[in-house]
Amino acid sequence: MEAFESFISSINALVWGPPMLVMILGVGLFLSIGLKLMPVLKLRAGFQLMWKGRTGAESEGEIPPFQALMTALSATVGTGNIAGVATAVFLGGPGALFWMWLTALVGMATKYSEAVLAVRFREVDERGAYTGGPMYYIRNGLGKKWAWLGVLFAIFAAVAAFGIGNTVQANSVADVLETNFNLPHWVTGLVLMVLVGLVLIGGIKRIGQVASTLVPSMAIAYILVGLMVLAINAEQIPNAIAMVFTHAFSPVAAEGGFAGAAVWAAVRFGVARGIFSNEAGLGSAPIAHAAAQTKNPINQGMVAMLGTFIDTIIVCSITGLVIISSGAWTSGETGAALTSLAFETGLPGFGNYVVAISLAIFAFTTIIGWSFYGERCIEFLFGVKAIVPYRVIWILAIPVGATINLGLIWLIADTLNAMMALPNLVALLLLSPVVFKLTREHFEKERSVGVS
Repeated sequence: MEAFESFISSINALVWGPPMLVMILGVGLFLSIGLKLMPVLKLRAGFQLMWKGRTGAESEGEIPPFQALMTALSATVGTGNIAGVATAVFLGGPGALFWMWLTALVGMATKYSEAVLAVRFREVDERGAYTGGPMYYIRNGLGKKWAWLGVLFAIFAAVAAFGIGNTVQANSVADVLETNFNLPHWVTGLVLMVLVGLVLIGGIKRIGQVASTLVPSMAIAYILVGLMVLAINAEQIPNAIAMVFTHAFSPVAAEGGFAGAAVWAAVRFGVARGIFSNEAGLGSAPIAHAAAQTKNPINQGMVAMLGTFIDTIIVCSITGLVIISSGAWTSGETGAALTSLAFETGLPGFGNYVVAISLAIFAFTTIIGWSFYGERCIEFLFGVKAIVPYRVIWILAIPVGATINLGLIWLIADTLNAMMALPNLVALLLLSPVVFKLTREHFEKERSVGVS
C-alpha cells in the first residue's frame, strides 16, 4: 500500500506541477485576450442576466439559468472556500490569496467558454433530458477522431467525483461536526446519506431547486458573518491587504507557527487551491450549465462566469482576509481549523460554530452537485441505464467517506482532478475560434439592434 501511495504521490506531483498550473493560467489568459476581457468588462450584465434567469423563460433545457448557476455553485462552494483557502495561506503565506484572485480573473473567461460550448454542443438523451459538458463538446465540436478524449474526460470525472465531490466532503463534515458538536462520524455519515438520497431521487430538477435555496442563503450568511469579523479587525485590514500584494512577489519569513514560504509556494498553492475552489478549467461546471433552459449559449456563458467571481473573488477573499487580519495565519493551525480559529478570534463563542455549520451545508450541496456531474459522465459512457446503479453507489459511499481515513482517497481524487482538466483544456484551445465567433456575432447583433 505504501508503494502504491508513493506511486500516486509522484503522479500527483507531476500532474499538479508547473506545466499544469501554467497551462490552466495560460488557457485562461489566452481566452481572456481572445474575448477582449469581456468577462470582466460585462460583469454587471452577467448579474442582470442571472437575476432575469430565475425562471426559465425559454423551453429548451431542464432548469432555469439561475438554477443551473446555483447547481454549479453548489459543487464549487465547498470545503475549498473554507479549508482550501486556509491551506493555501498556511503553505504559501498571505501572497497565495493574490494568486487565487489572478486565477479567478482569468478563470472567468475559462468558465464562460466552457458554458458557451456546453450549450452549443449539448444533446437530448433518450429520456428527453438535455445533457452536455466537455465530453459532448469534444465529440460534437471536434469530431469523431477526438471522441477518445471525451471518453477519457468522462472516466476521470466519474471516478474523481467520488473523491472531490463525495467522500472528501462527507469526511470534512464529519470532522467539523465532531469537533464542534461531539457528533460521531458514523451518525453524520448516515444523516448525510439519507438527505442526499432524498434529493437525488428527484434528479436535476430537485438538485436545482435545493441548490437555488441553500447556496444563496448560506453564502450570504457566511459573507455577512465574515464582514462582521472584518469590521471588528478593521484596523488590521490595510496591513492584511498590503501583505497579500507584498508576499505575492517576495518570500515571507517564519513567524510563530508559520514555517515561512518562498514566492513559488505562494504561486503554487494560490493557483492550485484557487482552481480546486472555483473549478475553472476542470470541466465540471459546464455539465450543469448544459441543462439550463436557454437557446442562447452566450447568455448562459455570462451567467456561468459569475460562478468563478462569486466563489473566489467574494467568498474566498472573505475567508482569506479574515485569516490574515486576525493574525491566526501564524498560529500553526491549517485547513478548516485555521478558519475556525480566525472567526472565533473575532467572534468568541460564536465564530467557530458559523464555520462548522457553513462547512457542513457547503459540503452537502457539493455532494449533490457533483453527483449530477458523475451521473452525466456515466450516462455518456454507458447510457441512461447506468444512472440508477451509479446513484446507489454514490449514496452508499457517503457513510464510508465519513468514517475512514481519506489520505489516499484525497490524493487519488486530487490527481484525477488534474487529469480531468487536461482533455478539457485541450478542447477549449481547439474550440476557442467557435467561442470567439459566437461571442462576436452576439454582441454585433446587440449593437445593431441598439443602433436601430
